[in-house]
Amino acid sequence: MNNKDTLYHFVGIKGSGMSSLALVLFEKGYQVQGSDVEKYFFTQRDLEKAGIKILPFDEENIQPGMKVIAGNAFPDTHEEVVRAKELGLEIIRYHDFIGQFIQPYTSIAVTGSHGKTSTTGLLSHVLSGIAPTSYLIGDGTGHGVPDAKFFSFEACEYQRHFLAYSPDYAIMTNIDFDHPDYFKSIDDVFEAFQTLTSQVKKGIFAYGDDDYLRKLESDVPIYFYGLSDNDDIQARNIVRTTKGSAFDVYHKDCFIGRFSVPSFGKHNILNALSVIAVAYFEGLDMEKVKEEMMTFSGVKRRFSEKKVADMIIVDDYAHHPAEITATIDAARQKYPEKELIAVFQPHTFSRTIALIDEFAEALDKADHVYLLDIFSSARETSGEVKIEDLGNKVQKGGLVMQEDNMSPLLDYENGVVIFMGAGDVQRFERAYENLLSNTTRNVL
Repeated sequence: MNNKDTLYHFVGIKGSGMSSLALVLFEKGYQVQGSDVEKYFFTQRDLEKAGIKILPFDEENIQPGMKVIAGNAFPDTHEEVVRAKELGLEIIRYHDFIGQFIQPYTSIAVTGSHGKTSTTGLLSHVLSGIAPTSYLIGDGTGHGVPDAKFFSFEACEYQRHFLAYSPDYAIMTNIDFDHPDYFKSIDDVFEAFQTLTSQVKKGIFAYGDDDYLRKLESDVPIYFYGLSDNDDIQARNIVRTTKGSAFDVYHKDCFIGRFSVPSFGKHNILNALSVIAVAYFEGLDMEKVKEEMMTFSGVKRRFSEKKVADMIIVDDYAHHPAEITATIDAARQKYPEKELIAVFQPHTFSRTIALIDEFAEALDKADHVYLLDIFSSARETSGEVKIEDLGNKVQKGGLVMQEDNMSPLLDYENGVVIFMGAGDVQRFERAYENLLSNTTRNVL
């Protein structure tokens, strides 16, 4: 890509990765527009603020001379892709475009079954405070610097899309079974990560307590981070408070420094360790790394909080049992005295049925559990499992609620309600907020 006179058209521009990439190209001076369904997605806000044109899907959007970047959710039979082929335009899939785009930079891919977005957000924040950095974050945030040194980006394992990348470094947060509509087993997931490992150029930073990550074989060094003595980069002397977490970091027995993060849960300590490891092995100023860590405000839809009346309301993207566990752990750290109420919307039927027992076990770490109907995706509109099947396995409640009646949540006072899911769970959150705002109650 070199011609800034070319108009780049994004098919599915509201996708989290697509919207991020559109912003990166726009900020680098390229002409950008896109199309999508007319339903509102939180990712479109930054596109609109940048003045990037968003059109409804229509084959007439596709005109001669364009380059077309197609989102992975849209098949070759999509009307705009078909039209682009008819016109003989260059069509490139999102992940293939990224694979080409990262080559001029020192690139760091962040991958793993969970924790990609939060880790990419922290990495991008820290690097940006130290050197020119472009980045793509899975919450729809993208930033393009004309003379960037670093490029940090989220690399998704779904359908092995991340195999389009050959990054300088990779952070691997974990290997877990997810996307059961594509992966056949945990061994299938592992094989995908093993293949990616062979494409990394300089080094890999992997979570040391993950048994599958420990099995990886690589021609480049693998540095393990974690809380154990056999990790290369270790956190010791951890203090977790209602303000965040602080910890000493060592490389083997060499003291790197004491770091603090204004975030909660063990998983955020591990995320920070991976970022510290990248910075350390790239020879960056660790005092600056400490400063940048302290000012990280988080990413969208990852433990996003607000207070309404006497209740704390948390919005979180958690849609896998491991993520639910991490989110509840974070809430326990920040609000140790408060009652925790989990409201969960499962995402896809295949994931729900494959992990139903693990979902129930994770949700039961809250004090009370409410469920919302399973969110179907574009690739999976029905299934053999019902939300009541999950409700029957939950010990801490499991009542199924509807958007027009969130009143059961009014039974709780001075507590924390955590809305979790990767679908449209925010609709239900807004319904509860409206109900709460219009209800007279004693607010301390």
